[in-house]
Amino acid sequence: MSQASPNQPDSSPRPAEIRRSARAHFDKWALRYDRSRLNELVFFPAIRACQEEITRWQALRGGGPFRLLDVGCGTGTLINLLARRADAELLVGLDYSPVMARHLTEKIAQSPQAAKLHALVGDSEHLPFADETFDVVTCCNSFHHYPHQAAVVRGFHRVLRPGGLLVLVDGFRDNVVGWVIFDVAVAMVEKKVHHAAWSEIRDLIQAAGFSTLRQRKMNVLAPLLVNVARR
Repeated sequence: MSQASPNQPDSSPRPAEIRRSARAHFDKWALRYDRSRLNELVFFPAIRACQEEITRWQALRGGGPFRLLDVGCGTGTLINLLARRADAELLVGLDYSPVMARHLTEKIAQSPQAAKLHALVGDSEHLPFADETFDVVTCCNSFHHYPHQAAVVRGFHRVLRPGGLLVLVDGFRDNVVGWVIFDVAVAMVEKKVHHAAWSEIRDLIQAAGFSTLRQRKMNVLAPLLVNVARR
């Protein structure tokens, strides 16, 4: 993110302002979130990528129950789908928007797998969990809203158990299509966001202490960057 020169006042958005803007945006959007046109274009592909990576990770480690935290979960589509899996022991959705979390709570109340589903309101920079609580952390299409992205990635590492999986999906802005969509169009609508370059996310994940990292681009019209790391 940009910084002011020593001779100029810092006019960049403050973290508190960024958080207020994001919460207001998603509180308003929550009412129609599940009917958004972005589902087929962006959200569902990201969710499918998470499901595929979890299945691959489970095969490599020989299976077993897992506990998952979905950060920036929205109305909880991912964890509701994962709840159908017999190996999913605990699925927690955390979102900064109280309205999003309320909609997830309503979904959980109607789910036959309600016992292993939980909704929380929380800040991605200050995850309210003990060290090594989860086997999997997912974060889909919300990372660009976080003002201190390095702190968020360190938090992901902290709450993961050794051998745990991180799947972080956000907009790929490193080609012309992605730049126009994410750095121009999305930034114009959502304001105060930062879609990190693939190399920047690579550096953040490696600096946080993850042992392995695999990155891939998916989609053409709305390109996404899928980052898969192991603790």
